[in-house]
Amino acid sequence: MSAQTNEVWVSEAWSKTIAQIEQTSKTIGANFPHASKQGKYDCTQPQGWTAGFWPGLLWLSYRDTKRESLLRIAEECEAKMDIGIEEYAGLHHDVGFMWSLSSVANYKLTGSPASKLRALKAAAFLASRFNLRGQFIRAWNEDNWQSEKGNAGWAIIDCMMNLHLLFWASQEINDPRYRHIAMAHADTVLKQFIREDGSTYHIVQFDPETGQRVGELGGQGFAPESAWARGASWAIYGFALCYQYTKEDRYLQASKRVAHFFLANLPEDSVPYWDFRLPTQEGAPRDSSAAAIAASGMLLLAALLPVEEGSLYESWAKRIVKSLCDRYTVWDTSDEAILQHGTGHWPANKNIDIGLIYGDYFFVEALAKLRGYQDVFW
Repeated sequence: MSAQTNEVWVSEAWSKTIAQIEQTSKTIGANFPHASKQGKYDCTQPQGWTAGFWPGLLWLSYRDTKRESLLRIAEECEAKMDIGIEEYAGLHHDVGFMWSLSSVANYKLTGSPASKLRALKAAAFLASRFNLRGQFIRAWNEDNWQSEKGNAGWAIIDCMMNLHLLFWASQEINDPRYRHIAMAHADTVLKQFIREDGSTYHIVQFDPETGQRVGELGGQGFAPESAWARGASWAIYGFALCYQYTKEDRYLQASKRVAHFFLANLPEDSVPYWDFRLPTQEGAPRDSSAAAIAASGMLLLAALLPVEEGSLYESWAKRIVKSLCDRYTVWDTSDEAILQHGTGHWPANKNIDIGLIYGDYFFVEALAKLRGYQDVFW
């Protein structure tokens, strides 16, 4: 089914979004924003995990407006990201986030051979992180998240949103090897990360030598057995993408199960607190980025299902996006971020109750889907 809607609020929000991105493109330029502080986005390194979201926003806007200035900035960002591929050692599992929204987007919209090559290199790197014994893709390097015992056996729920790069690459080179790795990891997540009630772990530890599960960590959630809101949103969207590429029903059912948990635990305004299992919600920050990711994921779910069943997820996605439009956005460029009240990493007291570039991306992507653009860059 299609999520396209002619509702006035969607058209108004899209017009405001395009205007804001065009304006902020003049101040952000070919840089890599992450978190908005005092109304301005900071700038991170081009090999950081969020590097792809700003060019992704530019490509979403360019697809609609065909403004050459947006294309030029997006391509300049993409070229700067070559340092990550060249230096190699600093890369991690989030290359899917990075090169799908920059290089795959460019390739899909312009046919750029150089962009295709960059994305294929990123896919090869991602596949190289696969642990055969444990059937998982390693998350971080030693200098990302330190631990006394090392993190060679760590996998995280976020990686569900990187698997699409492997599926895409298998199709492009007509070779199933990358698809096999992606499905093996997804099956491990299905068995080891998704609880019976549809909630998710953030980090699961495996013995990197034997592949046996060792335990779990709270990560960016409140505690190991809590339910980090953004983790649920990664699972909703990631499993829906797995189903889109493979048509394996177990992935569809997993996406639906996590979506039902997510929806059943939303507060009145349909934007979650940063963790669904807090000791108290009093004074707890929301995470608008989790809401935006889940909404865009549920719009994909709706598109993959028959109309009667898919309408549930579409109606909830619209409700979430409408709430974000009404209560969580800034349109006047007093803040370069579009979406406010995101929570980056509460346990580390980092980027709390501010605008986050990935929140902006998924919010705009959800709006694009509501306007009929079902073919996104994943």
